[in-house]
Amino acid sequence: MSGTPVETFTSLRDVYGDGAAAVLDRYEAISKAHHAKVWREARDLRQGPRPREPDWGAHDYEGYAVLPMAIHLDTIVAVSRGGAEVRVANLESDKYPDLVFSADPDQGVDVGKHSWGNYFLAAYKGVFEAVAAAGLPRPDLTGLRVTIHGTVPTGSGLSSSAAIVCAVSVVLAHVYGLDFSKERIAEFAAAAEQYVGVTSGGMDQAISMLGAPGIAKLVEFNPVRAHDVPLPPGASFVICNSLAVSNKAEGATGRYNLRVVECRLAAAILAVALGMSAEEARGVRTLREVEPLIEKKYGAGPKGSSAGAALAAVDELLHAGTYGTGEIEAILGAPLTSLYESDPAAQKVLATFDAFRLHDRAAHVYAEAARVGEFRAVCLGEAPASDKIAALGALMDDSHASCRDLYQCSCPELDRVVRLAKSYGAVGARLTGAGWGGCTVSLVRDDEVDAFVQRLTDEYVRPLVAEGRLTEAALPDNIFASKPSSGAALLKLDL
Repeated sequence: MSGTPVETFTSLRDVYGDGAAAVLDRYEAISKAHHAKVWREARDLRQGPRPREPDWGAHDYEGYAVLPMAIHLDTIVAVSRGGAEVRVANLESDKYPDLVFSADPDQGVDVGKHSWGNYFLAAYKGVFEAVAAAGLPRPDLTGLRVTIHGTVPTGSGLSSSAAIVCAVSVVLAHVYGLDFSKERIAEFAAAAEQYVGVTSGGMDQAISMLGAPGIAKLVEFNPVRAHDVPLPPGASFVICNSLAVSNKAEGATGRYNLRVVECRLAAAILAVALGMSAEEARGVRTLREVEPLIEKKYGAGPKGSSAGAALAAVDELLHAGTYGTGEIEAILGAPLTSLYESDPAAQKVLATFDAFRLHDRAAHVYAEAARVGEFRAVCLGEAPASDKIAALGALMDDSHASCRDLYQCSCPELDRVVRLAKSYGAVGARLTGAGWGGCTVSLVRDDEVDAFVQRLTDEYVRPLVAEGRLTEAALPDNIFASKPSSGAALLKLDL
C-alpha cells in the first residue's frame, strides 16, 4: 500500500540509538514474562497451533494541521499465536491484571467499565475493520498471547492510550500479514479509540506512528500525511508531569468530548451567520469547513492576514458567554440530537449539558491553527537559531494562555508548573496532551537544561515524593529532557 512503510529492525540500536543498552533489560524482562505465560498455557491448552517466537511492536483539530513530536517514552508489545482465546498480560501485573477476550473482533467494548484492556480491544477491532474497509480477506481467528509494557505514564497527557493502540495495531498487522502504511494505521487507530468513548482527533496516533529523530512533524488529516519540520539547534524540550491525572476515557463526556461538540456547534452557527442555510449548516462538522465563507466576507483588507479574518468573524458573529440548547436549535432549525444520531459519545454530552461556550472554543481553534503555521514558518525561516528559539517560546506561551482561558482545558497544577517553568528560565511553556491534567512541555536552552530540571524538581516534583504520590525511583520518568524521537517500528529480536 502507498505511504510510509513500517520498518522492521533486528537491533535495539536501530530504534533507540545510544540508548539501546538502557532498554535491553526491559526487553529481556518482557521476553521472559511472555515466554513463561505462553509456554505454560500451551501445555495446559493442548490445542491450537504451537505459539511462535514473539513479534514486537514498539513506541508508539478540527480539520487543521498539527505540529507534534515523538518523545523517547514508549509502549512495547510482544505477541504470539496460540490457543482459542486472546489473552493479554502486562509486565506490571499488580497494576494491570491479566485479561481474556474472545477472538471474535465483533465483540463490544464495555465503555461503562474503564479498563486498560479496552485499549487493546479497540486496536484489535480496529485492525479487522481496516481489513474489511480495504476489501481484504479476513484473517483467521486464532488465539493470541500478548504481553505489554509501557513507560508512558497513564493520564499524563503524553498519549499513553495512543501508544498502546498504535503499538498493538502495528504488531497485529504484522502477525496477520497486512501491508498497512504508517499513515493508514494512524487513521484507523484514531478511529478505534472511539470504542473506549473518546472522540479522538488523530494527532496522538499520527505522531506515534510517524515520529522521527530530531524533527517535529506537521501533520495534516483526511488523509493523514506528515511533513518534516527541523527544530532549531540549541534548545531541548523538558517534560514535567504535574501528577494531576486526566484519563481521557474516564472524563471524556465533560471535557474532551464536550469540546468536540462545542466546536462543531460553533462551526454550524458561524456557517448560518455567514449565509449558509440551516439545513446545510447542520452538516458542517469542523471549523475549517467554514473558512471559505469567512474568506469571502473578511478576506480583503487588514482582517485577511493570518487568523485575523477568522477571529474577526468569531468576535462579530458569535456572542460571548454560553449558548443554550434551545438557542442553538432555533438557529439550526432542528434538535441537536439529530446532528449526532450515530455518535453515542456526543449523544451523552447532549444528555448531560445544555449550555455551550461557542465563541471561546472557536477563537481558540482558529488562533491555535494560526500558531501551528507560524511555528513551522519560524523553524523553516532564515533567522539565527537563538531568534527562532525565542519566537517558538512566545508561541508556546500564547498557546498555553489560550488553552487555559479560551478552551479551558488546563488545571491549577498545570498552570503552576508553567509559571514555575517560566520563572526558572524556560523560553516558553505550555500544557501538552488533551489537558485537564498530565504534563507540561517547556522549551529550554541546552546549556540551562540541567539547572532548570533541578530547580523544577526541587520545587514541584520532589515534594510529591514527600506526599506519597510519587516514589524516588520514579522521579526520572516524571521530569526529563527530550529531543524528538522515533515513531512506531517492528522489532524481531533474539532474546
